[in-house]
Amino acid sequence: MNYVRGFIPWIVFAVASPAGWQWTAVAGLVTGIALLIKDYKSGVAGESLILEASTVCYFAALTALAFALPHSELRHYGGAMSFGWLAITAWATLAIGRPFTIGIAKRQTPPEVWHTAIFRRVNVVITSVWAASFTLTAVLMAAVSVEGLGNGVSIPVQVVTFALPALFTARYPDRVRARHMQAAR
Repeated sequence: MNYVRGFIPWIVFAVASPAGWQWTAVAGLVTGIALLIKDYKSGVAGESLILEASTVCYFAALTALAFALPHSELRHYGGAMSFGWLAITAWATLAIGRPFTIGIAKRQTPPEVWHTAIFRRVNVVITSVWAASFTLTAVLMAAVSVEGLGNGVSIPVQVVTFALPALFTARYPDRVRARHMQAAR
């Protein structure tokens, strides 16, 4: 469940949304910085902190925007923008050949598998699933905002589009490992 940890600032952002977009941006930024500092001080490798570093950049920019233009119409699109940023982050890590999940997976797997083709492939697939989910969620959240559907729709959308890739992430490596073990027999 190390994957969930990287999303804590985003969860704080979503939960704090009734406080207004300036303060939710600050809450996400402070949470993101605190986690990044804690991980950095505990010696976590930089490649394991791609999501956390991207999160801090996003919330720093959003905080500046929210305080500079507090009445901007963008305030109604916080969910769509945040998932759009996560999508950009995930797709970018795939484009440069460094899927963001690799660093996270290294925290949970033995070093002897880190350089195998199967480890890399599993992480490309998992990152692709997250990237697709973030993209879909950004589009759905933009539609929810445009239609003014509110939390009754946006919360289930976010829960489902987070839960499905999280479940996939938890199960997919075990399925691949089982297939690999069966093929090796």
